[in-house]
Amino acid sequence: MQEGKLIGFKIPIRMHIELKARLFYDEIPMTRFVRSYIEAYLNNDPLVLEFVDQHKRKNNIQNKKKIKKNAKLLQKGKEIEKLFNLTSEEVEDIYDILEDKLERIEI
Repeated sequence: MQEGKLIGFKIPIRMHIELKARLFYDEIPMTRFVRSYIEAYLNNDPLVLEFVDQHKRKNNIQNKKKIKKNAKLLQKGKEIEKLFNLTSEEVEDIYDILEDKLERIEI
């Protein structure tokens, strides 16, 4: 069996009932739903990132400058990946370098 961590959080009872009903209707187990959403987020799925950006703006979680900076980094990474056909590890290294450079410029 694969090792893992158990994640738990509280939501309002009404929200839990509605979530279970919708997932039952869509025939998706709750664990699969949560896992797939987490995977999509970690894999920079554009639909999930769009939702996260909207959520951050709506709830003032991150300032607009930081949101724009993150979007630029993601776009630049996609361009580099496409141009050079790099592996995900190589792209991560480039993200780190770009982020470091941007932070030094802003200071």
